[in-house]
Amino acid sequence: MSTATLDNTATATADTQTALRFITCGSVDDGKSTLIGRLLVDSKSVLLDQLAGVQRGGETDLALLTDGLSAEREQGITIDVAYRYFATANRKFIIGDAPGHEQYTRNMVTAASSADAAVVLVDATKLAWATGASDALSHDLLAQTRRHTLLVNLLRVPGIVFAVNKLDAVTEAAGAFERISAALSSFAAAAGVRVTAIVPVSALKGWNVVERAETHNPGWCGYKGPSLLEILESLPVTGAETTKPFAFPVQWVEKFASSADTSQGRRVFWGRVASGGVQPGQGVTVLPSGQTARVAQVLDHARHPKSVLAGHSAGIVLDREVDVSRGDWLLATDTFKLSREISATVAWMDDEPLVAGRTYWALHGHRWIKARVKRIVHRLDINTLAEEPATQLEPNAIGHIELALQEAVATLPYVQARILGSMVLVDTASHKTSGAVLIR
Repeated sequence: MSTATLDNTATATADTQTALRFITCGSVDDGKSTLIGRLLVDSKSVLLDQLAGVQRGGETDLALLTDGLSAEREQGITIDVAYRYFATANRKFIIGDAPGHEQYTRNMVTAASSADAAVVLVDATKLAWATGASDALSHDLLAQTRRHTLLVNLLRVPGIVFAVNKLDAVTEAAGAFERISAALSSFAAAAGVRVTAIVPVSALKGWNVVERAETHNPGWCGYKGPSLLEILESLPVTGAETTKPFAFPVQWVEKFASSADTSQGRRVFWGRVASGGVQPGQGVTVLPSGQTARVAQVLDHARHPKSVLAGHSAGIVLDREVDVSRGDWLLATDTFKLSREISATVAWMDDEPLVAGRTYWALHGHRWIKARVKRIVHRLDINTLAEEPATQLEPNAIGHIELALQEAVATLPYVQARILGSMVLVDTASHKTSGAVLIR
């Protein structure tokens, strides 16, 4: 357990001026959509006509502010990821409301892959042992709470906050919060998850969400710390991987019509710098062709010539005409080792189990290649956290696999570089997203 702190005042200022992308996740019906609705309403980010549109039986249903699909409103569940935007006097936020159902875990993984923080909700009313019920035999957490926590940790989401919700509906709220906090701390320590904070909240009542609990209910749960929003306002954003070698996945190739343009008639290769930085004069290698060239010009998103660092879009003009297409990579010359054999952690999201020998499409950057599953090394038991031998991975399982790729790619471990270290597996027949691959 550790509390997230900022390195210095300058970093804190820069981070709080940057929008924080965070998601809410956890088990189904833990109150994720209601919590986001409460954040929007209490931070004065919802117009009166929007509030009027989410009335049910004369009362405001906060969950409807994010659950916009007709199927979501009919069933009272979240299916797709809904993004909402709001701002306080201290910071701007982009929220992703992720579904809790196991069936939609792939949607949650998609949202977490670009998040700076994750709020994992825990419904206190579902944990009988926490509320002191006499028939409670297990002190375990819900499977989806554990799964979502493990996934956001695997996806390198730096700020993980546990929000223990619905404590307003528990008789002994302080005791329940204490027991749940101990269970969460024990689980996080065993799983190697660094937790920023564990906070009690009532999304329905608004306690400790925007304003501190003691404002309306002094001494509630014995908690005297910051509110959830105050914690979110202090979290750092994910830093760009500027210290790694230059890597650039080409997304679009543009050909200027006349030499009067700033590129002097050459093609411009557009995309987002994955790692490192790019400036005129540096040498690059084109993957997969292996051709080399030098950078003649770098354009930013507004077509102004300048150097560009990781995390920002750029247009690159080379000093000579080489064959470069969408899906190719521009890499710093002689810095990457290419490989066709990949060892990786996979979050399996297909309805069909993963078995050795099957071939999938793998998306790396913007490049599609074939990938064959050589073997399944083990499966992670989300309850015991033990690595068990396995012959297949069922839907929503997390495991360790080995892949044989159709052609060599340049990679780094996911713990070092998010884009270079990740792939998506897609079924060759159904074209369904099957697995999220994190290179080890």
